[in-house]
Amino acid sequence: MLVERNWVQVSHEMAAMVGTGALPQRPWPAQPVAFSYTLGCVGTPATVRWNAAPTPAALEDGQLLLIISANAIERLFGALPEGRESCFHITRELREIAIAIRDCTMPEAALEPYRLAKCIELLCDTLRLISDGALVPVLGEGHLSQEDSRRILNARSMIDERWAEKLTLDKLSRACGLNRAKLTRGFRDMFDCSIADALAEKRLEGARMLLLSTDLPVASVGYRCGYLNNASFTRAFARRFGVAPSQYRAERLAA
Repeated sequence: MLVERNWVQVSHEMAAMVGTGALPQRPWPAQPVAFSYTLGCVGTPATVRWNAAPTPAALEDGQLLLIISANAIERLFGALPEGRESCFHITRELREIAIAIRDCTMPEAALEPYRLAKCIELLCDTLRLISDGALVPVLGEGHLSQEDSRRILNARSMIDERWAEKLTLDKLSRACGLNRAKLTRGFRDMFDCSIADALAEKRLEGARMLLLSTDLPVASVGYRCGYLNNASFTRAFARRFGVAPSQYRAERLAA
């Protein structure tokens, strides 16, 4: 008979299952959300997968499972992550907490309260890091390593912070240390848009703000936002906002 995982009843809104084996036949919290941790080994990353509609079959591979009421998460931490399921590489600190929960050898009287406290710590730190955007998503079927994923995040940061500069694909590729093909594919997988789309969105939003907050000529606004000539700026702005920059400014200021 397959041995059951250890069950830790943290509260009426949260439970944990530690180890491998059959899932205990115990009632789950209402409206459960699951965080399933795999702790990794050589060549295999340590990850956390959160699932907004967990089933026992979806949790079989996890070495540590946290099952929490969705209402509790929203009450304590705000909105849940977007989507029904996402997977992230975990940090060394999160992995150490998870291992401490799994491998604790304290006497029975101390084991349960220790695991209970560490499970709360693990949940809080995981949700904080996801909310802060500090955990790197696992892309697709894992065709990008954690380090490559982090490099793509660095490329996105360059776009967000330096969008007014002349940023080319070659420049981004060199700066983040990925070849053009891997950067292009990985960026689309991670952000569901192309690098050109992300850059254009930042530039046009910057141009919109300058039009409303300054009296700079339209051509100067476009140049400051990375457009080399007024015609290309006007076309791009009109596609994004439905009207030419000069008309947009006049309509907003008159409102």
